Amino acid sequence: MTALTSAGFQAITGVGDEALERLQVYAALLDKWQRKVNLVGRGSVSDIWRRHFLDSAQLGRLFPPAIKNFVDIGSGAGFPGLVLAITAAAPLKDADIHLVESNERKCAFLREVNRATDAGAIIHHSRIEDLPNLAADVVVSRAVASLEQLLEYANPVLRKGGQCFFLKGKKWRDELTRAQKKWIINDSAIQSLSDPSGMVLKLEAIAHRDDS
Repeated sequence: MTALTSAGFQAITGVGDEALERLQVYAALLDKWQRKVNLVGRGSVSDIWRRHFLDSAQLGRLFPPAIKNFVDIGSGAGFPGLVLAITAAAPLKDADIHLVESNERKCAFLREVNRATDAGAIIHHSRIEDLPNLAADVVVSRAVASLEQLLEYANPVLRKGGQCFFLKGKKWRDELTRAQKKWIINDSAIQSLSDPSGMVLKLEAIAHRDDS
Protein backbone atom coordinates (compact mmCIF):
# COMPACT_ATOMS: atom_id res chain seq x y z
CA MET A 1 0.00 0.00 0.00
CA THR A 2 1.37 3.40 -0.99
CA ALA A 3 2.10 5.72 1.93
CA LEU A 4 -0.54 8.38 2.50
CA THR A 5 0.59 12.00 2.14
CA SER A 6 -0.52 14.94 4.24
CA ALA A 7 -2.54 16.17 1.26
CA GLY A 8 -4.20 12.78 0.95
CA PHE A 9 -5.00 12.83 4.66
CA GLN A 10 -6.60 16.27 4.30
CA ALA A 11 -8.67 15.12 1.32
CA ILE A 12 -10.05 12.14 3.25
CA THR A 13 -10.72 13.89 6.55
CA GLY A 14 -11.53 17.40 5.41
CA VAL A 15 -9.45 18.99 8.18
CA GLY A 16 -8.54 22.65 7.76
CA ASP A 17 -5.14 24.04 6.91
CA GLU A 18 -4.43 25.11 10.50
CA ALA A 19 -5.05 21.63 11.88
CA LEU A 20 -2.94 20.14 9.10
CA GLU A 21 -0.04 22.46 9.96
CA ARG A 22 -0.26 21.42 13.62
CA LEU A 23 -0.18 17.75 12.60
CA GLN A 24 2.91 18.46 10.50
CA VAL A 25 4.57 19.85 13.65
CA TYR A 26 3.44 16.68 15.44
CA ALA A 27 4.95 14.47 12.71
CA ALA A 28 8.29 16.29 12.88
CA LEU A 29 8.45 15.88 16.66
CA LEU A 30 7.55 12.19 16.41
CA ASP A 31 10.33 11.64 13.89
CA LYS A 32 12.80 13.44 16.18
CA TRP A 33 11.82 11.61 19.35
CA GLN A 34 11.49 8.20 17.69
CA ARG A 35 15.25 8.14 17.14
CA LYS A 36 15.77 8.01 20.91
CA VAL A 37 12.49 6.70 22.35
CA ASN A 38 10.45 3.79 20.96
CA LEU A 39 7.12 5.58 20.57
CA VAL A 40 5.58 3.63 17.67
CA GLY A 41 6.47 0.61 15.56
CA ARG A 42 9.47 1.42 13.36
CA GLY A 43 7.75 0.20 10.22
CA SER A 44 4.83 2.57 10.72
CA VAL A 45 6.81 5.84 10.77
CA SER A 46 7.12 5.97 6.98
CA ASP A 47 3.31 5.92 6.67
CA ILE A 48 2.45 8.10 9.66
CA TRP A 49 -0.40 9.92 7.90
CA ARG A 50 -2.30 6.67 7.36
CA ARG A 51 -1.15 4.39 10.17
CA HIS A 52 -1.40 6.96 12.96
CA PHE A 53 -3.04 10.24 11.94
CA LEU A 54 -5.88 8.88 9.77
CA ASP A 55 -6.36 5.90 12.05
CA SER A 56 -6.90 8.31 14.94
CA ALA A 57 -8.75 11.16 13.21
CA GLN A 58 -11.43 8.90 11.72
CA LEU A 59 -13.06 8.60 15.14
CA GLY A 60 -14.05 12.27 15.17
CA ARG A 61 -16.85 11.71 12.64
CA LEU A 62 -18.47 9.13 14.94
CA PHE A 63 -18.65 11.08 18.17
CA PRO A 64 -21.85 12.41 19.74
CA PRO A 65 -22.17 16.22 19.89
CA ALA A 66 -21.13 18.42 22.81
CA ILE A 67 -18.75 16.11 24.64
CA LYS A 68 -17.74 17.45 28.04
CA ASN A 69 -15.26 14.83 29.22
CA PHE A 70 -13.12 12.73 26.88
CA VAL A 71 -10.62 10.07 27.99
CA ASP A 72 -7.94 8.27 25.96
CA ILE A 73 -6.73 5.16 27.80
CA GLY A 74 -3.06 4.34 27.24
CA SER A 75 -2.47 7.26 24.91
CA GLY A 76 1.13 6.27 24.12
CA ALA A 77 2.43 8.69 21.50
CA GLY A 78 -0.96 10.44 21.41
CA PHE A 79 -2.95 8.07 19.23
CA PRO A 80 -5.83 8.54 19.02
CA GLY A 81 -6.43 11.18 21.72
CA LEU A 82 -3.94 13.91 20.86
CA VAL A 83 -4.72 13.74 17.14
CA LEU A 84 -8.41 14.12 17.98
CA ALA A 85 -7.68 17.10 20.20
CA ILE A 86 -6.16 18.76 17.12
CA THR A 87 -8.61 17.65 14.42
CA ALA A 88 -12.09 17.01 15.88
CA ALA A 89 -13.04 20.63 16.45
CA ALA A 90 -16.85 20.40 16.62
CA PRO A 91 -17.66 17.60 19.11
CA LEU A 92 -14.55 18.23 21.24
CA LYS A 93 -14.54 22.04 21.10
CA ASP A 94 -15.50 22.53 24.76
CA ALA A 95 -14.38 19.15 26.11
CA ASP A 96 -11.79 18.35 28.73
CA ILE A 97 -9.50 15.98 26.83
CA HIS A 98 -7.70 13.58 29.17
CA LEU A 99 -4.73 11.56 27.90
CA VAL A 100 -3.82 8.77 30.33
CA GLU A 101 -0.36 7.22 29.94
CA SER A 102 1.74 5.36 32.53
CA ASN A 103 5.08 5.58 30.68
CA GLU A 104 7.03 8.64 31.81
CA ARG A 105 9.00 9.14 28.58
CA LYS A 106 5.86 8.93 26.47
CA CYS A 107 4.24 11.48 28.77
CA ALA A 108 7.21 13.79 28.20
CA PHE A 109 6.63 13.47 24.45
CA LEU A 110 2.92 14.11 24.86
CA ARG A 111 3.61 17.26 26.86
CA GLU A 112 5.97 18.60 24.18
CA VAL A 113 3.55 17.94 21.31
CA ASN A 114 0.64 19.29 23.35
CA ARG A 115 2.57 22.51 23.93
CA ALA A 116 3.90 22.83 20.37
CA THR A 117 0.49 22.28 18.75
CA ASP A 118 -1.58 24.12 21.37
CA ALA A 119 -3.81 21.05 21.55
CA GLY A 120 -5.05 21.86 25.05
CA ALA A 121 -5.09 18.27 26.32
CA ILE A 122 -4.75 17.29 29.98
CA ILE A 123 -1.98 14.72 30.35
CA HIS A 124 -2.02 12.25 33.24
CA HIS A 125 1.15 10.31 34.05
CA SER A 126 -0.88 7.55 35.65
CA ARG A 127 -2.62 4.23 35.22
CA ILE A 128 -6.32 4.50 34.40
CA GLU A 129 -7.14 2.47 37.53
CA ASP A 130 -5.88 5.37 39.63
CA LEU A 131 -8.23 7.90 37.98
CA PRO A 132 -11.72 6.57 38.74
CA ASN A 133 -13.54 9.91 38.86
CA LEU A 134 -13.12 11.21 35.31
CA ALA A 135 -16.84 10.70 34.42
CA ALA A 136 -16.20 10.45 30.69
CA ASP A 137 -18.81 10.96 27.99
CA VAL A 138 -16.48 9.23 25.54
CA VAL A 139 -13.61 6.77 26.13
CA VAL A 140 -11.22 5.83 23.32
CA SER A 141 -8.23 3.52 23.07
CA ARG A 142 -5.97 1.93 20.50
CA ALA A 143 -3.54 -0.99 20.72
CA VAL A 144 -3.56 -1.14 24.51
CA ALA A 145 -5.30 -4.35 25.58
CA SER A 146 -7.94 -6.91 24.66
CA LEU A 147 -11.51 -5.65 24.41
CA GLU A 148 -12.42 -7.52 27.58
CA GLN A 149 -9.64 -5.77 29.50
CA LEU A 150 -10.43 -2.38 27.94
CA LEU A 151 -13.98 -2.62 29.25
CA GLU A 152 -12.61 -3.31 32.74
CA TYR A 153 -10.51 -0.15 32.42
CA ALA A 154 -13.24 2.00 30.89
CA ASN A 155 -16.28 1.07 32.95
CA PRO A 156 -15.23 2.87 36.18
CA VAL A 157 -14.56 6.16 34.35
CA LEU A 158 -17.52 6.06 31.92
CA ARG A 159 -20.56 8.05 32.98
CA LYS A 160 -24.04 6.56 32.55
CA GLY A 161 -24.97 6.87 28.90
CA GLY A 162 -21.36 7.26 27.79
CA GLN A 163 -19.81 5.61 24.75
CA CYS A 164 -16.56 3.79 23.99
CA PHE A 165 -14.74 3.82 20.65
CA PHE A 166 -11.99 1.24 20.33
CA LEU A 167 -9.78 0.73 17.28
CA LYS A 168 -9.31 -2.97 16.60
CA GLY A 169 -7.57 -5.14 14.00
CA LYS A 170 -8.56 -8.26 12.10
CA LYS A 171 -9.32 -10.30 15.26
CA TRP A 172 -11.94 -7.81 16.45
CA ARG A 173 -14.81 -10.29 16.12
CA ASP A 174 -13.11 -12.87 18.35
CA GLU A 175 -12.39 -10.19 20.94
CA LEU A 176 -15.99 -9.04 20.89
CA THR A 177 -17.29 -12.60 21.31
CA ARG A 178 -15.06 -13.15 24.35
CA ALA A 179 -16.00 -9.80 25.88
CA GLN A 180 -19.72 -10.53 25.52
CA LYS A 181 -19.37 -13.49 27.89
CA LYS A 182 -18.70 -11.02 30.74
CA TRP A 183 -20.29 -7.81 29.44
CA ILE A 184 -23.69 -6.71 28.18
CA ILE A 185 -22.89 -4.37 25.28
CA ASN A 186 -24.79 -2.51 22.59
CA ASP A 187 -22.16 -2.74 19.85
CA SER A 188 -21.62 -1.43 16.33
CA ALA A 189 -18.67 -2.31 14.08
CA ILE A 190 -17.63 0.43 11.66
CA GLN A 191 -15.14 -0.22 8.85
CA SER A 192 -11.79 1.46 9.43
CA LEU A 193 -10.73 4.10 6.92
CA SER A 194 -7.05 3.35 7.49
CA ASP A 195 -6.95 -0.46 7.58
CA PRO A 196 -9.07 -2.75 5.33
CA SER A 197 -8.96 -5.46 8.01
CA GLY A 198 -9.64 -3.13 10.92
CA MET A 199 -12.81 -1.95 12.63
CA VAL A 200 -13.88 0.79 14.97
CA LEU A 201 -16.00 -0.72 17.74
CA LYS A 202 -18.63 1.65 19.08
CA LEU A 203 -19.90 0.36 22.43
CA GLU A 204 -22.66 1.75 24.63
CA ALA A 205 -25.19 0.64 27.26
CA ILE A 206 -22.29 -1.24 28.88
CA ALA A 207 -22.90 -3.34 31.98
CA HIS A 208 -21.03 -6.17 33.67
CA ARG A 209 -23.10 -9.36 33.58
CA ASP A 210 -22.45 -9.94 37.30
CA ASP A 211 -24.13 -6.59 38.04
CA SER A 212 -27.17 -7.03 35.83
